[in-house]
Amino acid sequence: MPKRIFNIFRGNEAEGEYHAYETEISDGMVVLDALRHIQAESAPDLAVRWNCKAGKCGSCGAEVNGKPMLLCMTRVSSMSKDKIITVSPMKAFPVIKDLVNDVSWNYEQNKKIAPFKPKEGTVWKMKQADVERVQEFRKCIECNLCQNVCHVLRTHKKFNEFVGPRHFVRVASLDMHPLDTADRIPFLKEKAGIGYCNITKCCTAVCPEEINITDNAIIPLKERVADRFYDPILLFLRSLRKIFQSAK
Repeated sequence: MPKRIFNIFRGNEAEGEYHAYETEISDGMVVLDALRHIQAESAPDLAVRWNCKAGKCGSCGAEVNGKPMLLCMTRVSSMSKDKIITVSPMKAFPVIKDLVNDVSWNYEQNKKIAPFKPKEGTVWKMKQADVERVQEFRKCIECNLCQNVCHVLRTHKKFNEFVGPRHFVRVASLDMHPLDTADRIPFLKEKAGIGYCNITKCCTAVCPEEINITDNAIIPLKERVADRFYDPILLFLRSLRKIFQSAK
């Protein structure tokens, strides 16, 4: 069987370096298979997070040749045969060990989002088109690849001001639900930092579930924020409404 060389990051957030490992490659092998072979053959202490090996748990997010992707869904055969395959942890989050990142920050941000809130006595009926609109967002496997590639987090480190595309997807799944009544628009503007997103679509490009994050989630949410806080006509109409209400 042919062999390939894998240049793998070994270390933690404080220090580390790349080590080259050679292993045999068989047909259909994914990068995660190769890493497990390397663990068995020459690096038993190599840390790599994985669970389902079917692209549905989101655990094995890392970077292969500089691109964020799932290790279990990346075919070795898709890599150039004459180049070393470089495997590294996600760049946006602290490294615990080798290919394992500390992504706990993402779960803390998730707690800030107001949960689904239907009206009291809601009749649970809705149009099929409304169901289909939010169904796309529910495919998210929380792999955090979109978070990792987002320049607001990866480059500018706005972790205290910006929640990232994964959480805009969750807000969209709630806010666009026809039976939800919670108001998350102030949260998007003041705490989630949606204004920082300049819709480069890098998050959409790396999503393994092919969720159209930018066009279907972020842009509609940005429009709702703009309508509420910045549209001069709507602001004028709201001021008139308040005047009429106070005059009654």
